Amino acid sequence: MTKVEDATRNLRLDRDAKAQQFFEHGVYNHWDPYHDIAQETIERDRQTLVDYDITEEEFEELMLALALFGAGEEAVTEDVAPLLLALDDVDKQMFVASQIYDEAKHTQFFDRIWREIIVPAAEAHGFDVTYPTNQRFFNDEYVELFDRTETAMERLLTDDTPENRVKAYCHYHLVVESVLAQTGYYGLQSALSDRGDDIAVGDFPNSESVVTGIGYIRADEGRHVGFGMHEIRTHVHDDGVDEQVVHDTLMDLMPLVANTLSRFGAAVDPVALVDYSRTRFTRRMEVLTDAEAEIPDIETLVDLDTQDSMAAD
Repeated sequence: MTKVEDATRNLRLDRDAKAQQFFEHGVYNHWDPYHDIAQETIERDRQTLVDYDITEEEFEELMLALALFGAGEEAVTEDVAPLLLALDDVDKQMFVASQIYDEAKHTQFFDRIWREIIVPAAEAHGFDVTYPTNQRFFNDEYVELFDRTETAMERLLTDDTPENRVKAYCHYHLVVESVLAQTGYYGLQSALSDRGDDIAVGDFPNSESVVTGIGYIRADEGRHVGFGMHEIRTHVHDDGVDEQVVHDTLMDLMPLVANTLSRFGAAVDPVALVDYSRTRFTRRMEVLTDAEAEIPDIETLVDLDTQDSMAAD
């Protein structure tokens, strides 16, 4: 039961706590997958894709990217709940609750793109209509990554220790969100906009609706990553968790990320994508293990130009 009386605090919330600041940022920067991406933008992008002379191979890769992202967002919507149950700090509970809500919105966004753009475009081009739940999109390494993440989170229900929390944060906040998702989103934005032409190899039409939605998503996930990094640093530098736990967990998962990213090639350079992901991994490790290093402030974490330039250095 919620503590009606609590001698350890006066006010309910600590607005100086990182978790509460991340929560407030999410509230102030709320977006709606339907309201904030106009129907006319969706319709324009759909017609652009219908009119574009896209090959079946290129269309397959576009579907692959959207299917992987949609399934990933749905998976974390379902799998992060054990962390919420394990936490006993209301500021952290509020943030993780907002995180789950964010992931649910992301799931809704990709569902909208598929049903309103992908299906009609496939029909117009005479391609087989394929749905994002088709197993062919999900290679063994991708499935294993999310299975391991689910296991790491569920472990907190039966064996909640600082070390196991670090492992859970490493799986979800660092590998799934900071490395795999942010790298994949960077690649998709590069293919469907004028951003990142250094890694785009295909000549895909721009898609304002997809790029706008991904911009919102990447900002949300910058906030999620910042929270996870703060929690890991606290456990390592204040609670005595060996930093080798962080290193070993990330190193164990990175091959699964690299294998998933290497499947692309028609839209973006897969080697450049993997290099981008490795750079993100290296920078995260530096911040987490160096006691003097500082986690960027919230606005820096959610700024896409800063994210991309830091990962490309």
